[in-house]
Amino acid sequence: MIGFGGLILLFMGLMVWRDIAERRIAQGEAQRQRHTIEEELAELKGRLASVADISLNRQSEFTGALNERLDQVTDRLGVNLSQSQQATTRQLSELQQRLAVIDNAQRNITDLSGQMLTLRDILANKQARGAFGQIRMEAILEDALPSKMYTTQATLSNNKRPDAVIHLPGGAPDFVIDAKFPLEAFESLRNAQDDSERKSAMAQVRVDITRHITEISEKYFIAGETQDIALMFVPAESVYAELHESFPDLIQKAYRARVIIVSPNMLMLAVQTMFAVLKDVEMREQASLIQREVTLLMTDVARLSERVINMQKHHAMIGRDLEMVMTSSNKITTRAQKIDTLDLHEDETVRLETKVG
Repeated sequence: MIGFGGLILLFMGLMVWRDIAERRIAQGEAQRQRHTIEEELAELKGRLASVADISLNRQSEFTGALNERLDQVTDRLGVNLSQSQQATTRQLSELQQRLAVIDNAQRNITDLSGQMLTLRDILANKQARGAFGQIRMEAILEDALPSKMYTTQATLSNNKRPDAVIHLPGGAPDFVIDAKFPLEAFESLRNAQDDSERKSAMAQVRVDITRHITEISEKYFIAGETQDIALMFVPAESVYAELHESFPDLIQKAYRARVIIVSPNMLMLAVQTMFAVLKDVEMREQASLIQREVTLLMTDVARLSERVINMQKHHAMIGRDLEMVMTSSNKITTRAQKIDTLDLHEDETVRLETKVG
């Protein structure tokens, strides 16, 4: 039997063993927790390393993309700068050429101004005066009309030669322009020293212009060949203004005779208006031609559409025939396979009969 002291010792030993066991258990749990923590730390370090690698890779890719974009922008900027420099150089070269042309024109104007005659010197000679009006009129016609639309110094059926005729479309009669305006009386009027000389010059102006209006209406109005309206060209705007201001009776007389007095500006306006009318007529003629061609084109398109529809029908019929041919071919193939199978069975029967025999 164990005594009381033994029980006490046994109880104390059990307590000590329990404490040791609990300590071992606590140490093991601590080791497991430490191991778990170390594993988690290692895993966390791996993730951090992976994240760092990914971050470095992305940073490297971003840096590469940024450098590439910067290179592209630099290249484009260089190209744009080069193009701008070339354009600037070209424009400066063109500007220099234009300045050279302007300098040349200025020198020509200076030379011409030193050699130019006064209007009085030109108008002093009747032949030179007529040439002056003719040249101004021809310059206006040349600027405003194509060469095929007018003729200078044309000869009419009555052997008269107006300074210019404008050809109207559709076989219409020509339009006559006269440039032989009488300027001698105007020169006398301009040089008049007193009222007596002025009245005499004004009377001479009325006589000369009335005579010229009559000559134009008698020489240049031919039925079926020329229009019953003609233009009297005044080569100077100042003379035209003086005529309208001081001689309204002559303007009315000319209107009644169907002779229209025009200055250079008025002649330019008149011929531009004629050109607009002639251009409109030609455009209408071309529009009629285009409309006729479009009608023919539409007819051809309709015929082509009909032929395409017929071709589609033909191809549809061919498609159906091909389907029928393929059906027949499939049937023939199937029958051939059946025949081939029957031949095989017959060969086996012949071999069996040979063995039995």
